Amino acid sequence: MISGTTVLTAIKNTVDSSTNVVYEENPDPKFVKSNNFSCAVVVVGEHPYVETKGDSMNLTIPEPGPTTIRNVCGALKCVVILMSGRPVVIEPDIDSMDALVAAWLPGSEGQGVADVLFGDYGFSGKLPRTWFKTADQLPMNVGDPHYDPLFPFGFGLTTEPTKAY
Repeated sequence: MISGTTVLTAIKNTVDSSTNVVYEENPDPKFVKSNNFSCAVVVVGEHPYVETKGDSMNLTIPEPGPTTIRNVCGALKCVVILMSGRPVVIEPDIDSMDALVAAWLPGSEGQGVADVLFGDYGFSGKLPRTWFKTADQLPMNVGDPHYDPLFPFGFGLTTEPTKAY
């Protein structure tokens, strides 16, 4: 068995020891609003599919992911970490997010996600695929007459580490 670090453990290992990190699986709006949080990191993603039964034709984030995004990001500043092997439907929830990190499939080491999230390393990367708004737009390729993506092919950023925490 491969041991690794979850994103939660990595965040706890990265922030100052005086920082109170609270974890709640599937938080409801009452929990979020009653705790006076300053910000949140929401980690959602697809269920594993390639490693077991092959391709999944479902291009949506499974529940409770979308509900968690709405419950948390609708109430306070949040960054959503999306674990997926491809673009997935993130509308209409994208407007409630303060930041979206497409972490793709980071493997067993969540520390890499925390390293860029907290400024030890800069974000880098460009989308290798067009990120569609809805699955009804597919197939969608650069140059198509109906090309109207959420994020175009090659969208992305590069940042320098800032150690902002």
